[in-house]
Amino acid sequence: MKRVPRIAAAVLALALLLSLSGCGAADGKTHLKFQIWDVAQRDSMQAICDAYTAKNPDVVIEVQVTSWAEYWTKLEAAAESNTMPDIFWMHTNQILYYSDFGMLADVTDLYADEDPNYYQNHFSEISIGNAQGSNGRMYGVPKDKDNIFLVYNKEMFDAAGVAYPDETWTWDDLTSASEQIYNSTGKYGFMAYNDDQMGYWSFVYQAGGYILNDDKTKAGFDQPGTKKGMEFYVGMQDNDWCPKQAYFAETAPGTAFFSEVGSMYIEGNWELMNKCINFPNMDGKWDIAPMPKCPDPVSGDGRATISNGLCYSTAAHGKTRDIALDVIKFFGTEEAQLLASSYGAAISAYNGTEQPYFDAFEKAGYDLNVGIVMDQFEYGIQNVNNAARPKWKSPVLDEMNKVYNGQQTLEEALANMQEIVDTETAKKLAGD
Repeated sequence: MKRVPRIAAAVLALALLLSLSGCGAADGKTHLKFQIWDVAQRDSMQAICDAYTAKNPDVVIEVQVTSWAEYWTKLEAAAESNTMPDIFWMHTNQILYYSDFGMLADVTDLYADEDPNYYQNHFSEISIGNAQGSNGRMYGVPKDKDNIFLVYNKEMFDAAGVAYPDETWTWDDLTSASEQIYNSTGKYGFMAYNDDQMGYWSFVYQAGGYILNDDKTKAGFDQPGTKKGMEFYVGMQDNDWCPKQAYFAETAPGTAFFSEVGSMYIEGNWELMNKCINFPNMDGKWDIAPMPKCPDPVSGDGRATISNGLCYSTAAHGKTRDIALDVIKFFGTEEAQLLASSYGAAISAYNGTEQPYFDAFEKAGYDLNVGIVMDQFEYGIQNVNNAARPKWKSPVLDEMNKVYNGQQTLEEALANMQEIVDTETAKKLAGD
């Protein structure tokens, strides 16, 4: 990130600067701003806010939605001036950055009065990990959990005489089906584009490799399983049935799929309801299936899917801090998380509150095999992250682009990626 020194300066000035948001209004109530980046979740977030204010009528919560890019630009600027929103979503890509600089309230003991082990008793290890800082403390209340899966076009499979993908599918089935569909219909098969979470990461873990080791101090691009997964994923582009990366520069895989140009791509469950609503012309033409497994992994059983999740956070300082903490404490309850799940936009993180998410699709009349999302949590891999990721994410992507562009071999890229991640991680651990 470019503004670390300015963020650090803001931390030193916290005693002098207080948030201007949430000040008392003419109606005598406390007004809070709740910032999110997904308009598809506005209704569910408003619902849990309304549930809180029904119990606390002296509080008013305004849900504000911005785009993903604008969200982080605004939040960083607000952090520098200590005018952060009263409540906001925090993503795993950013939580270590903000928590390491002391900008997020520590909520480790938020539920200590009712259950000292509240998080452990009600959330998965991955959900807890997604809300922790580098020091293992909690800097957010787990909001949701997700994983990624295969989306496929039923009509294209039918036209090619290929059976629909299921839990028995392996990489071999994926490539075979892609070739048959392309040869029969002229449509692309699996669309493997250059991405980490929505691309090669799952294939690396399926093959028995890893991106970061367990303590997140070293990369695993030199591991046999990692090489195997990367070779398979990158190698798919050598086939006519897979678009080249230049194609994805203009057209995202999801756009190509719902334009009926390609037959398969990877998606996350947070997008399912949105896709159903936005593409009514595709109703009944598509479905989802588990991620295909590696047929011969270096280790493990060949199954893996990247699982991520957001959390509810508030600033470490500010006039409304105590009230905001009470709000996100409610957001982490079974009541609030059941309500949030019922809108079908995201699966709540609280264990046992998932079913309303799946019920929402049936109530809306969407016939999708959404149950496989729940099944895949059994072999979910926590979204890869360490405190140095903001420094190594883009350079690693650049190395992959060089492979796809023919500027270097995958073997050369893996060596470079290993060095990049290890170097940046070592710098971070050393306090640089």
